[in-house]
Amino acid sequence: MTSSNDHIYSSIIIGAGFGGLGQGAQFVQDGTDDFLILERGDDVGGVWRENTYPGVACDTQAVIYCFSYFLNLKVSRMFAGQEELQGYLRALAEEFGLGKHLRFSQDVTEAVWDEERLIWTVTTTEGTRFLTRSLVAAWGQLNEPNIPAFEGADSFAGEAFHSSMWRHDLDLTGKRVASIGSAATAVQYVPEVAKIASTLTVFQRSANYILPRDQIVFTEEETARFLADPDSYRELRRSIHELREAGFERTRTHTAANEEGVELARQHREAQVSDPDLRARLTPDYDYGCKRILRSDDFFPALTRDNVELVTERIAGITPTGIRTEGGEEHDVDVIIYATGFKSHAFQGSTRIVGRGGITLDERWGNAPEAYLGIAVDNFPNLFMVYGPNTNLNHNSVVSMLEPQHRYISQAVSYLTADRTRALEVDREVLERFTAYLQEELGKSAFSSDCSSWYKNEEGRVINNWSGTVEEYRAMTHDLRVEDYLQLTTQGSR
Repeated sequence: MTSSNDHIYSSIIIGAGFGGLGQGAQFVQDGTDDFLILERGDDVGGVWRENTYPGVACDTQAVIYCFSYFLNLKVSRMFAGQEELQGYLRALAEEFGLGKHLRFSQDVTEAVWDEERLIWTVTTTEGTRFLTRSLVAAWGQLNEPNIPAFEGADSFAGEAFHSSMWRHDLDLTGKRVASIGSAATAVQYVPEVAKIASTLTVFQRSANYILPRDQIVFTEEETARFLADPDSYRELRRSIHELREAGFERTRTHTAANEEGVELARQHREAQVSDPDLRARLTPDYDYGCKRILRSDDFFPALTRDNVELVTERIAGITPTGIRTEGGEEHDVDVIIYATGFKSHAFQGSTRIVGRGGITLDERWGNAPEAYLGIAVDNFPNLFMVYGPNTNLNHNSVVSMLEPQHRYISQAVSYLTADRTRALEVDREVLERFTAYLQEELGKSAFSSDCSSWYKNEEGRVINNWSGTVEEYRAMTHDLRVEDYLQLTTQGSR
């Protein structure tokens, strides 16, 4: 094993996406300079570096998908694409001087808590070791591609890949293409692939509620006004944030707002799909909000093209020449694209996190990840999570959740830095009370309704989504309450 050095950093951040870079920017603003950001890739961006499929864009308005202290004033359109969002993150890193803190090609395999020294030892795939007083996990919820174990998948003679690892070297022009999946990613690339493929077969497990995106491309004059008068941008940002916050009511079952969401999705579907049979197969049979609400203006029209077929029968297996459904129908294709999502419940990915007493995060969580405020877990002192369990949203910008997390964590790191004999471990009873409250609130929402979604584990417990509005979360995380934490000294004593 090689050692980077024996310097003990105030904090090490894992990941250089919105979560990690935003945490670094917050540290800089609060006067913490002794930190590193370890990134397994060769550039910043996280999901906006890795997802480069045709049509990729954020389905949240760009004016609220940025930090309040670093507005995306050069935004070109309301729903920005991958290159623009990665460019924003590069600009963020430059603005706050994060280059000196960044270490690329550093894939963290393990982090172990040292109870004697009250520090974390962080190890990468190459055996490089880093020491730190606190560890900030900003690995996100959607960073490990998931491909179901379809029978016969290895026998397929054509080309196959996950949508997050798009094969730009593979020309799909004139090819017979299959898309396994029809949700958030597929609704963006299907319209683009449909334009060039000879045939496109879309395999849908369940229909989605889809609302209009209503893209707005800002004129040069509008962008110039944002740059000259940032307050005009802030006003637009405020109005959209308030509109999206009000939309939270749509996720509550048996409400007028929920019924409004169903109606808006129905109107959009009927306006774009005239064939009654196709429209019926595109109509969800579960509560609005139980799955992610999608936004698209061109997915439905793509499905009405002569060269596109929607298949709703379940897949039985993969054959050497294509895909076989349970009814025995064979669909011969040249290329299979897996739009099958991510391992959203494995928050730590492949990283082994070993806490106090030798317990691993996997052991502590089992199949029900939980964290106080989505940030702290008992038995794991000085470990803080960004975009952790139960901090995802269905109604608003996730970036608006990241910013209060960054501020809260920065307070904690400043507290630890002031006295190096300190260590903070959330009180188990505090976490249990928080989890009980959270799950009770989630029980009132469509997130807990009867459908299969990435929000829930196998038992139906919602482990990804926050139970309320952004403003409620901001209030709850505004101040670090040291009394919520155990004060550890050497060897884990209290």
